[in-house]
Amino acid sequence: MRPRTTAGVDAKPQSGTLEQGRQGASRRADSGAIDWLQTLQRGRPQSRDDLAFKSRQSAAQELWLVVIDASASTRRHQALGDAKGLLAQLFEDAYRQRARVAVMTASGNAPHWHVSGAKASKALDNWLQSLGAGGGTPLLEALQEVSRWLDVRRKQLPQEQQRFLLVTDGRLKEGQALPKLDCPGLLIDIERGPIRLGRAEQMAAQLQIDYRHIDA
Repeated sequence: MRPRTTAGVDAKPQSGTLEQGRQGASRRADSGAIDWLQTLQRGRPQSRDDLAFKSRQSAAQELWLVVIDASASTRRHQALGDAKGLLAQLFEDAYRQRARVAVMTASGNAPHWHVSGAKASKALDNWLQSLGAGGGTPLLEALQEVSRWLDVRRKQLPQEQQRFLLVTDGRLKEGQALPKLDCPGLLIDIERGPIRLGRAEQMAAQLQIDYRHIDA
């Protein structure tokens, strides 16, 4: 099943030019561009000392690929609401660092691309605030589409540095085989409540990406 698209959104990877080369003198950085993936792997930052910064070197174009589970179950215990706070900071960092972003939501009957490789913009803030949860969990379809999309994009932009973030409560039917993404990434588990199925951590292991709970 292919995700629905809105007017003006082209979910096909687009080719582009690199503004900077891949090579450059590298040294440890304590300021500048934030490495959001490494930062979140450490846990939610509470102060500047908790932030990880990128090496000060010329770098290839970056793509931050985000899949957000917005199914009805993520309304419980303010799970999606708290995740939106984390995502707002992520999108702000992407905007400041001129990174490209691809954002997909999984809810209702099918996954849906919001942006697919465009430069991050302030418009993401308004969209994120209006994002609500409801409907089913087409998360498997979302991951399958992302896998296909990445395969095509890597062929068009082989030097692009891609990072993947999945925000979900893991409420996926057991026994479903997850696709291979071949992309460094992180799963943020937003499952809350007295009874937890704990499937998000299993999903992270199958996808071969890192795992953190949002309350960690």
